[in-house]
Amino acid sequence: MIVKLVEIYETTRAHSNETKRTYSLREVFINPQQVVCLREASHYKQLLKEGKLPADLDSRQAFTHVHLNRGQAGLDLVVVGAPSMVENKIKQDSLEKKVLKG
Repeated sequence: MIVKLVEIYETTRAHSNETKRTYSLREVFINPQQVVCLREASHYKQLLKEGKLPADLDSRQAFTHVHLNRGQAGLDLVVVGAPSMVENKIKQDSLEKKVLKG
């Protein structure tokens, strides 16, 4: 069972004497069984208001931190969508896979 989400990831570039942070979007595929926690990523809402996130995002968009279990170390992602929407997506995709297997 794999769920497709859209991640916001940060890239840094050295420009003259300062480091410039830019953000981009990419698809990620996660195993819902590895999701430990979902929580709102309110800081990204502020970045969106400041125009620091990709321009094609709606100004009303919300963001979620997704914490994944990787054994001794976890993996944190920030994805597009409110925590409740991400939770529903994970549940919906998991349910569809179970139904297909009959």
